[in-house]
Amino acid sequence: MPTSNTLMKLFKRSPLKYLQEHMRVVMDCVREVPPLFDALIDGDKKGFDLAKEKIFEQEAAADKIKNELRAGLPKSLFMPVDRRDLLEILQLQDSIADTAQDIAGLLVERPMEVPDTLKDPLVKLVRRCVDVCEQSSKIIEELDELLEMGFRGREATQVETMVDELNKVEDETDELGIDITRRLFAQEDEMNPVSVIMWYRLIQWIGDLADYAEKVGDRLRLLTAR
Repeated sequence: MPTSNTLMKLFKRSPLKYLQEHMRVVMDCVREVPPLFDALIDGDKKGFDLAKEKIFEQEAAADKIKNELRAGLPKSLFMPVDRRDLLEILQLQDSIADTAQDIAGLLVERPMEVPDTLKDPLVKLVRRCVDVCEQSSKIIEELDELLEMGFRGREATQVETMVDELNKVEDETDELGIDITRRLFAQEDEMNPVSVIMWYRLIQWIGDLADYAEKVGDRLRLLTAR
Protein backbone atom coordinates (compact mmCIF):
# COMPACT_ATOMS: atom_id res chain seq x y z
CA MET A 1 0.00 0.00 0.00
CA PRO A 2 1.42 3.43 -0.90
CA THR A 3 2.81 5.41 2.01
CA SER A 4 0.51 8.33 1.22
CA ASN A 5 -2.54 6.10 1.74
CA THR A 6 -1.23 4.99 5.12
CA LEU A 7 -0.60 8.56 6.19
CA MET A 8 -4.06 9.67 5.14
CA LYS A 9 -5.68 7.04 7.37
CA LEU A 10 -3.97 8.59 10.39
CA PHE A 11 -6.29 11.58 10.10
CA LYS A 12 -9.87 11.42 11.27
CA ARG A 13 -10.54 13.81 8.44
CA SER A 14 -7.92 14.77 5.91
CA PRO A 15 -6.78 18.40 6.08
CA LEU A 16 -7.05 18.35 2.30
CA LYS A 17 -10.79 17.83 2.67
CA TYR A 18 -10.99 21.01 4.72
CA LEU A 19 -8.93 22.81 2.09
CA GLN A 20 -11.31 21.65 -0.64
CA GLU A 21 -14.36 22.53 1.44
CA HIS A 22 -12.89 25.96 2.09
CA MET A 23 -12.38 26.55 -1.63
CA ARG A 24 -15.97 25.53 -2.38
CA VAL A 25 -17.25 28.14 0.06
CA VAL A 26 -14.81 30.71 -1.38
CA MET A 27 -16.33 30.02 -4.79
CA ASP A 28 -19.86 30.44 -3.39
CA CYS A 29 -18.64 33.86 -2.30
CA VAL A 30 -16.87 34.95 -5.49
CA ARG A 31 -19.70 33.74 -7.76
CA GLU A 32 -21.83 36.53 -6.30
CA VAL A 33 -19.49 39.23 -7.64
CA PRO A 34 -20.93 39.17 -11.20
CA PRO A 35 -24.53 39.47 -9.92
CA LEU A 36 -23.34 42.31 -7.67
CA PHE A 37 -22.06 44.32 -10.64
CA ASP A 38 -25.01 43.33 -12.83
CA ALA A 39 -27.34 44.76 -10.21
CA LEU A 40 -25.17 47.88 -9.85
CA ILE A 41 -25.29 48.51 -13.60
CA ASP A 42 -29.05 47.89 -13.77
CA GLY A 43 -29.79 50.03 -10.71
CA ASP A 44 -31.32 46.98 -9.04
CA LYS A 45 -30.95 47.78 -5.33
CA LYS A 46 -32.71 44.62 -4.18
CA GLY A 47 -30.49 42.43 -6.34
CA PHE A 48 -27.41 44.34 -5.22
CA ASP A 49 -28.27 43.93 -1.53
CA LEU A 50 -28.94 40.22 -2.00
CA ALA A 51 -25.59 39.62 -3.72
CA LYS A 52 -23.80 41.71 -1.10
CA GLU A 53 -25.35 39.74 1.77
CA LYS A 54 -24.40 36.43 0.17
CA ILE A 55 -20.81 37.62 -0.28
CA PHE A 56 -20.55 38.61 3.37
CA GLU A 57 -22.19 35.39 4.57
CA GLN A 58 -19.96 33.12 2.51
CA GLU A 59 -16.82 35.05 3.44
CA ALA A 60 -17.67 34.51 7.10
CA ALA A 61 -18.28 30.80 6.43
CA ALA A 62 -14.90 30.56 4.69
CA ASP A 63 -13.25 32.21 7.69
CA LYS A 64 -14.80 29.62 9.99
CA ILE A 65 -13.41 26.72 7.96
CA LYS A 66 -10.04 28.46 7.74
CA ASN A 67 -9.86 28.82 11.51
CA GLU A 68 -10.89 25.19 12.06
CA LEU A 69 -8.21 23.98 9.69
CA ARG A 70 -5.53 26.15 11.24
CA ALA A 71 -6.45 24.97 14.73
CA GLY A 72 -6.55 21.30 13.74
CA LEU A 73 -3.37 20.99 11.72
CA PRO A 74 -0.67 18.93 13.47
CA LYS A 75 2.44 20.84 14.44
CA SER A 76 4.74 18.00 13.41
CA LEU A 77 5.92 17.24 9.87
CA PHE A 78 4.21 13.83 9.97
CA MET A 79 1.70 14.85 7.32
CA PRO A 80 1.07 13.87 3.69
CA VAL A 81 1.61 17.49 2.67
CA ASP A 82 3.87 20.00 4.39
CA ARG A 83 1.95 22.12 6.88
CA ARG A 84 3.41 25.33 5.49
CA ASP A 85 2.23 24.47 1.99
CA LEU A 86 -1.30 23.85 3.21
CA LEU A 87 -1.38 27.08 5.17
CA GLU A 88 -0.07 29.09 2.23
CA ILE A 89 -2.67 27.66 -0.15
CA LEU A 90 -5.35 28.23 2.49
CA GLN A 91 -4.34 31.88 2.88
CA LEU A 92 -4.37 32.45 -0.89
CA GLN A 93 -7.85 30.92 -1.15
CA ASP A 94 -9.03 33.05 1.74
CA SER A 95 -7.66 36.16 0.05
CA ILE A 96 -10.05 35.53 -2.85
CA ALA A 97 -13.06 35.66 -0.52
CA ASP A 98 -11.61 38.63 1.38
CA THR A 99 -11.20 40.55 -1.87
CA ALA A 100 -14.78 39.79 -2.93
CA GLN A 101 -15.94 41.17 0.42
CA ASP A 102 -13.73 44.25 0.01
CA ILE A 103 -15.30 44.93 -3.38
CA ALA A 104 -18.83 44.61 -2.02
CA GLY A 105 -17.95 46.63 1.08
CA LEU A 106 -16.56 49.55 -0.92
CA LEU A 107 -19.66 49.66 -3.12
CA VAL A 108 -21.82 49.72 0.01
CA GLU A 109 -19.78 52.45 1.68
CA ARG A 110 -19.64 54.59 -1.44
CA PRO A 111 -22.45 53.85 -3.93
CA MET A 112 -21.28 54.67 -7.45
CA GLU A 113 -22.75 54.73 -10.92
CA VAL A 114 -21.00 52.82 -13.66
CA PRO A 115 -19.99 55.11 -16.57
CA ASP A 116 -21.53 53.90 -19.83
CA THR A 117 -18.14 53.35 -21.47
CA LEU A 118 -17.09 51.02 -18.64
CA LYS A 119 -20.20 48.85 -18.43
CA ASP A 120 -19.39 46.19 -21.04
CA PRO A 121 -15.65 46.05 -20.26
CA LEU A 122 -16.45 45.80 -16.55
CA VAL A 123 -18.81 42.86 -17.06
CA LYS A 124 -16.21 41.08 -19.20
CA LEU A 125 -13.45 41.67 -16.66
CA VAL A 126 -15.51 40.48 -13.71
CA ARG A 127 -16.67 37.31 -15.44
CA ARG A 128 -13.22 36.43 -16.73
CA CYS A 129 -11.69 36.90 -13.29
CA VAL A 130 -14.31 34.54 -11.87
CA ASP A 131 -13.37 32.09 -14.63
CA VAL A 132 -9.83 32.07 -13.27
CA CYS A 133 -11.17 31.33 -9.79
CA GLU A 134 -13.30 28.50 -11.21
CA GLN A 135 -10.24 26.95 -12.83
CA SER A 136 -8.30 27.24 -9.59
CA SER A 137 -11.15 25.52 -7.76
CA LYS A 138 -11.09 22.63 -10.25
CA ILE A 139 -7.39 22.16 -9.56
CA ILE A 140 -7.96 22.07 -5.80
CA GLU A 141 -10.53 19.31 -6.36
CA GLU A 142 -7.72 17.21 -7.84
CA LEU A 143 -5.77 17.18 -4.56
CA ASP A 144 -7.08 13.78 -3.49
CA GLU A 145 -5.94 12.12 -6.69
CA LEU A 146 -2.64 13.99 -6.59
CA LEU A 147 -1.97 12.71 -3.10
CA GLU A 148 -2.86 9.14 -4.08
CA MET A 149 -0.27 9.34 -6.85
CA GLY A 150 2.33 10.94 -4.62
CA PHE A 151 2.15 14.16 -6.68
CA ARG A 152 3.54 12.26 -9.65
CA GLY A 153 2.36 10.52 -12.79
CA ARG A 154 -0.62 11.17 -15.04
CA GLU A 155 -2.55 13.12 -12.40
CA ALA A 156 0.37 15.50 -11.88
CA THR A 157 0.63 16.01 -15.64
CA GLN A 158 -3.09 16.78 -15.80
CA VAL A 159 -2.75 19.35 -13.02
CA GLU A 160 0.18 20.94 -14.88
CA THR A 161 -2.05 21.29 -17.93
CA MET A 162 -4.84 22.79 -15.82
CA VAL A 163 -2.43 25.30 -14.29
CA ASP A 164 -1.21 26.27 -17.76
CA GLU A 165 -4.82 26.97 -18.77
CA LEU A 166 -5.33 28.95 -15.57
CA ASN A 167 -2.27 31.10 -16.35
CA LYS A 168 -3.55 31.69 -19.88
CA VAL A 169 -6.96 32.91 -18.70
CA GLU A 170 -5.35 35.07 -16.01
CA ASP A 171 -3.24 36.73 -18.72
CA GLU A 172 -6.51 37.61 -20.46
CA THR A 173 -7.76 39.30 -17.30
CA ASP A 174 -4.59 41.40 -17.21
CA GLU A 175 -5.31 42.62 -20.73
CA LEU A 176 -8.95 43.34 -19.87
CA GLY A 177 -7.82 45.23 -16.77
CA ILE A 178 -5.44 47.37 -18.79
CA ASP A 179 -8.17 48.14 -21.33
CA ILE A 180 -10.76 49.21 -18.77
CA THR A 181 -8.18 51.29 -16.88
CA ARG A 182 -7.32 53.16 -20.07
CA ARG A 183 -11.01 53.79 -20.67
CA LEU A 184 -11.35 55.12 -17.14
CA PHE A 185 -8.45 57.53 -17.47
CA ALA A 186 -9.63 58.63 -20.92
CA GLN A 187 -12.69 60.20 -19.32
CA GLU A 188 -11.29 61.22 -15.96
CA ASP A 189 -11.76 64.91 -16.77
CA GLU A 190 -15.51 64.30 -16.97
CA MET A 191 -15.71 62.44 -13.65
CA ASN A 192 -15.54 63.27 -9.99
CA PRO A 193 -11.85 62.83 -9.01
CA VAL A 194 -12.81 60.68 -6.02
CA SER A 195 -14.90 58.45 -8.28
CA VAL A 196 -11.92 57.98 -10.59
CA ILE A 197 -9.81 56.88 -7.63
CA MET A 198 -12.51 54.53 -6.34
CA TRP A 199 -13.06 52.95 -9.74
CA TYR A 200 -9.34 52.47 -10.19
CA ARG A 201 -9.21 50.72 -6.81
CA LEU A 202 -12.18 48.51 -7.70
CA ILE A 203 -10.62 47.52 -11.01
CA GLN A 204 -7.44 46.55 -9.17
CA TRP A 205 -9.38 44.49 -6.64
CA ILE A 206 -11.35 42.70 -9.36
CA GLY A 207 -8.03 41.78 -10.96
CA ASP A 208 -6.77 40.59 -7.59
CA LEU A 209 -9.43 37.87 -7.60
CA ALA A 210 -7.68 36.34 -10.61
CA ASP A 211 -4.21 37.03 -9.24
CA TYR A 212 -4.84 35.13 -6.00
CA ALA A 213 -6.48 32.28 -7.90
CA GLU A 214 -3.45 32.04 -10.18
CA LYS A 215 -1.15 31.90 -7.17
CA VAL A 216 -3.14 28.95 -5.81
CA GLY A 217 -2.46 27.08 -9.04
CA ASP A 218 1.19 28.08 -9.11
CA ARG A 219 1.60 26.84 -5.54
CA LEU A 220 0.17 23.44 -6.49
CA ARG A 221 2.51 23.34 -9.48
CA LEU A 222 5.42 23.66 -7.06
CA LEU A 223 4.12 20.68 -5.06
CA THR A 224 4.12 18.50 -8.18
CA ALA A 225 7.62 19.68 -9.08
CA ARG A 226 9.17 18.50 -5.82
